[in-house]
Amino acid sequence: MSTAFLRPPLDYPRVPYDRLLSHGAERHPENVAVVFRDASLTYRELDALTNRFARALTRLGVGKGDRVCLLTTNCPEYIIAFYAIARVGAVASPMNPSYREREIEYQLNDTEAVAVVVHADLVPLVEAVRARTRHLRHVVAIGSDPSPSPTMRSFAELIADESPVPPARVEIHEDELVVLPYSSGTTGLPKGVMISHRNLVTNNIQFVACIGMRESDRLMVFLPFYHIYGTMLMGAAVHTGATCVLMERFEPVECMQLVERHRVTLFFVVPPVILMLSNWPDLAKYDLSSLRLTMVGAAPVAPELSRRFRQLTGVPVLQGYGMTEASPLTHVNPVHDERLNVVDSAGLVAHDTQHRVVDIETGERVLGPGEIGEICIRGPQIMQGYWKAPEATAAALREGWYYSGDIGCIDEGGYLYIRDRKKEMIKFKGFGIAPAEIEALLLEHPAVADAAVIGKPHPEAGEIPKAFVVRKPGQPLTAADVVAFVKGRLANYKVPGEVEFVDAIPKTPSGKILRRVLKERELGER
Repeated sequence: MSTAFLRPPLDYPRVPYDRLLSHGAERHPENVAVVFRDASLTYRELDALTNRFARALTRLGVGKGDRVCLLTTNCPEYIIAFYAIARVGAVASPMNPSYREREIEYQLNDTEAVAVVVHADLVPLVEAVRARTRHLRHVVAIGSDPSPSPTMRSFAELIADESPVPPARVEIHEDELVVLPYSSGTTGLPKGVMISHRNLVTNNIQFVACIGMRESDRLMVFLPFYHIYGTMLMGAAVHTGATCVLMERFEPVECMQLVERHRVTLFFVVPPVILMLSNWPDLAKYDLSSLRLTMVGAAPVAPELSRRFRQLTGVPVLQGYGMTEASPLTHVNPVHDERLNVVDSAGLVAHDTQHRVVDIETGERVLGPGEIGEICIRGPQIMQGYWKAPEATAAALREGWYYSGDIGCIDEGGYLYIRDRKKEMIKFKGFGIAPAEIEALLLEHPAVADAAVIGKPHPEAGEIPKAFVVRKPGQPLTAADVVAFVKGRLANYKVPGEVEFVDAIPKTPSGKILRRVLKERELGER
């Protein structure tokens, strides 16, 4: 295959993940690492605070291999906790702060977490399920003083009396786990994705090289750290010595003000954000001249939308591609020469990464340029497997290749094009939703006889969950009843945006839901 552009091999330090922070602090001690609201931290300060929290974790009895969940919005404490957990050899497991009790309980138990670092506002959710969590010993609250308890501690109080000197070095192998994010698949509940120190170190360096990040860069980071996209931005900035300007969530006025005030250079978004900004009449009021790059990830962006944003702002837009199982980056368009940036493509493979397309039926026949099939990825950033799920691991990882479940093709120049998903996962604003998780909950409703969920196309969100529900005979169940039932039990983005009552759910003889039939019916009615 001929390629117009090839990314050369890179050198990767064989070090534990936390060393990227300590090395960054040695090289750029007075560079601003984090800006949040009216406060900022230099790399020297960030590393010292990480040492303090690592020592506090050790004092609590948290050690190598232990899982520690993180349940908080973006804030400096998240970064400190993440690197401190890695520094003591433990494993961080990020949690979506929009989770409800049901989801929090599941992840705490599935990870067998011994501790959770949680924003003070979310402590009541953890306390509500604590009696049903078998391994949880410590709750560390960020943001306010918790009520007195031997197992409930304040983050600020914990680190106050600790030394900023590095703790005793823990022997960590590069293939040991450092982070356990959860990814929604097509069946059952979300699965933990086992990402090692080597995976994350490698991918941070790949990303930095792909987009040309440098120590003088300032990143606008409203994408959540608990999402693997946010984790990558955090790690890449730390490795480079760049500055993260943090927001807890995207809000256009505040975001544009921060871009102006801090002369942000790198702008990372998901498709709904670039769509909103492109249609926002106030966009022209702001000085975006400092921006040299906008990158879109987590879901495909329409080429016309990229062009429109470029016309409005003068800022180039790059499409990237990846997945939690790849730490996450696998592809991105070139940044050094705009003529090589193919706007409707997911881009070229990252450094030291291979891709191929195989036939959907067997997954064994490698297809040629332009032929559509399942996308497979191989590289040092690919996960170790799924947590406690050997069968799912064996299905996804075959002879060193990760079978992504995405459908697409590769052209003669090596550019990847995403065409569809083999998986039935719903993509809402870049977040994955497992239909089976919502279906399982709907079946708990006393008036529901059967249910199925699909992704329905949506102009702003990409897709929204649509539920097909079969009522039990004589039950006066309404769409509002169904929505209310889900709303109190799952994160808001998993709540069905539409409910349709049907007489029966189409299924195979073995009982598997035929979502394809429901999707075809949906498309036929549009």
